[in-house]
Amino acid sequence: MQLLVIFSAICFQIFLTYKKVSPFLSLLIVAILSGLLLGMEPMQVIKSLEKGVGNTLGGLALIICLGAILGKILEAGGAVEKIATTLINSFGQHNIQWAILLTGFLIGIPLYYNAGFVILVPLVFSVAQKAKLSLLYVAIPMAASLSTTHCFLPPHPSPVFLVNAFKADMGKTLIYGFIITIPIVIIAGPLLGRLLKGIEVTINSLFLSGDRAQRKLPAAFPSFIIGLLPVILITLAVIANQFLPDQLPKKILVFMGDPTIALLLSVLLAIWQFGLRGGNTMQTTMQWLSEAISGIALIVLIITAGGVFKQVLQDSGTDQYIASFSSKWLMPPLIFGWAVTAFLRVVIGSATVAGITAAGVVTPLVASGVVSPELMVLAVGAGSVFGSHINDSGFWMFKEFFSLSLKQTFLSWTVMETGISILGLIGVLILNLFI
Repeated sequence: MQLLVIFSAICFQIFLTYKKVSPFLSLLIVAILSGLLLGMEPMQVIKSLEKGVGNTLGGLALIICLGAILGKILEAGGAVEKIATTLINSFGQHNIQWAILLTGFLIGIPLYYNAGFVILVPLVFSVAQKAKLSLLYVAIPMAASLSTTHCFLPPHPSPVFLVNAFKADMGKTLIYGFIITIPIVIIAGPLLGRLLKGIEVTINSLFLSGDRAQRKLPAAFPSFIIGLLPVILITLAVIANQFLPDQLPKKILVFMGDPTIALLLSVLLAIWQFGLRGGNTMQTTMQWLSEAISGIALIVLIITAGGVFKQVLQDSGTDQYIASFSSKWLMPPLIFGWAVTAFLRVVIGSATVAGITAAGVVTPLVASGVVSPELMVLAVGAGSVFGSHINDSGFWMFKEFFSLSLKQTFLSWTVMETGISILGLIGVLILNLFI
């Protein structure tokens, strides 16, 4: 009976997604109906809703919002553009793929995928035109780096939610994510781009505006440092925890390396450097903050509803039932987590919603202690980008911006996303041998 309810809940979620119902509402409806069908009393369901909201928002609301604010200030203050132009000028035309790859990677850490993509598209067109290179040869490394940071690295919404749901260590997740992300972006970026350079794509002059050249940009050093500061502080905290004696320096580093504190410090520095010191008024800078919060509000609500679904499964006792499947089917937990998420990704479309929905199914495996929570975050993250096709907004964004046919989009975007997913799983399984 429990299996039937879970399967029906997933099917209903897929149906509501197909009918274009907001993921926030659909996940909330599915969570409530699942609780009732699993035998919970109505008041128990309500308590699970309240508990799920509290547990979810308590662990990630500040991190996601501060991450969005930091990304917005970096973009509006010109730091993102400065990072991009500095790297491209430094690498030169012969290594342009690597310059675009590194640009996408560094910008993809603080910026969400859609924002980073829209910002970098004009750069890709400009570079391809000036260097007389195939558009996909340049575009694929950019898209690959943005996609991998989106699915593997905090403070992006899905990894942050999974870290919270699985009670994983944020710092370790970030370090493990970097370890597997680097080889993935090299294979799914420059190497795949070279294979696809024979596909002819017309460069859209709409994205070749010269307005950006007249914009006064900030200095390169603060642009790089402040953009990467959260990663630096979180990494230093992990190192301090492992190697420093329990004295004042360690306590300071661990405090500053807490994800919330690290992002808050970065935001404050960004406000001063790119806002006030950059010649903008406090009112303008705070407007950037408001725009960032409004842009991320729906994602926070979707994640909250996913947390409610996870809580209902846990409070109904279904979690232990789900946990037994991995052993019954003789499937390693990490592969099970990846497979469930990959299935949801193919049928739902959204990587974030697929990861959030899968969390409710695979959390019991993590709670049982049979698998590293950090590696499960990465396994689910890898599954969330599998097989992107026509029900994914990212698929259409890539197709329309680069004026591709459906066949060309499948051969480029879908192959790239699937490659990232499979390589991510392989990377997680290799890491599992040593952790």
